Amino acid sequence: MNDPTNRIRDSFDRQTMMQTLGATLLAVAPGKVSIAAPILPSALQQHGAGHAGLAFSIGDSAAGYAALSLMPEGAELMTVEMKINLMSPAVGDRLLAEGRVIRPGRRIMVVAADIWAETGESRKHVAMLQGTMIPV
Repeated sequence: MNDPTNRIRDSFDRQTMMQTLGATLLAVAPGKVSIAAPILPSALQQHGAGHAGLAFSIGDSAAGYAALSLMPEGAELMTVEMKINLMSPAVGDRLLAEGRVIRPGRRIMVVAADIWAETGESRKHVAMLQGTMIPV
């Protein structure tokens, strides 16, 4: 299988939502993708923590790109459904989403992502996502 890094980076660069959030594609490996985004003043909820929408957005993209990394060149996919468990307030400098493929398949792919709030060298597990992707 060809290295998926360039096509995933090109796709990521076309996502205006990721640009709006200040997100960065950190790592791409077969079945795994990491995306980080700063917790900006414009992405806070009313208690001052990072909004769940920020965690969901980067987690969905990380999980989706993890699935895409296992698909052939020219393939595309979309999220069919995605669930999030918010476990702790997202307080820190940035959020890190680590997406992975749980079960690759031809018709559907089950994916997951862990979201970490980071400040300096410390990090806290703040959310988990699980969902289904479908080739389109």
